[in-house]
Amino acid sequence: MTSKKGKSNCTDETEGGELVQTVRMISGAQERQLMDAADMLLDARRTCKPIMDLPVDHRPTTLEEAYFVQDRMSWAYEAIGGWKVGAPTPDATPSYAPMPAAWTSCSGCEMRGLTHRYRGLEAEIAFLLGKDLPPRETPYTREEVIAAIASCHPAIEILESGLVDPAQASKLSGVADLALHGGFVFGDAYPDWQNLDFSKEHVTIAVDGTVRADRTGSNTSGDLMRLLPWLANEGASRTEGLKKGDWITTGSWTGFTQACGGSSVDVEFAHAGKVHLRFA
Repeated sequence: MTSKKGKSNCTDETEGGELVQTVRMISGAQERQLMDAADMLLDARRTCKPIMDLPVDHRPTTLEEAYFVQDRMSWAYEAIGGWKVGAPTPDATPSYAPMPAAWTSCSGCEMRGLTHRYRGLEAEIAFLLGKDLPPRETPYTREEVIAAIASCHPAIEILESGLVDPAQASKLSGVADLALHGGFVFGDAYPDWQNLDFSKEHVTIAVDGTVRADRTGSNTSGDLMRLLPWLANEGASRTEGLKKGDWITTGSWTGFTQACGGSSVDVEFAHAGKVHLRFA
């Protein structure tokens, strides 16, 4: 992971909530404040003592500053196992965040530990890369990126945060807080995924046997497969290239669902498969 010193991106929010980037500089003083912001969020997560929001003078004001905080936090969790990427609308520019490798589990796992406080849940489709996609001057085509995918899986992203209620905090504070990433659980591979029409795929998410969301073709990014080439190309300077073995999960199909301690969670896609977890 690299921190990009000296360059930043200003952001404005459109009516749809998309973060739009324009270039500006980050000063040394700002960098120190952003490093402190990362430490505050890390401490809030580790101690299970969330904060309402970052102090005003420590909040990121641009998307690039939020990414700087993400990267600083990710160093504390060591190896990166992949990336979450998504967009709020089919036309919006995607955003992304690192997923620590230690937070990856397979279906049927039991989630233990004090770090599971918020227990947010999203049903997702994830891809496992089968070859490296290193940075290069010529953009990767959609076909090249698809050819690099080893397998497609149903998944659950667990949302966690150092913020008491991310919806009430600054939007960029939530982005900085690893975009609320707190865990990734994958199911068995679906072999015929290239013939699957994601726009018609049906999914349910249930907590303790009660269906919380029942939707069809509901990923907010629209064309799901636009996200991976974007990440391979636009994200390359930060990711240092996508690597064989990386997981790429592509955003929620079921909005936001929350569980509690002891809950069992089941996600079922009509074709892509099932995934299950339980909170201790």
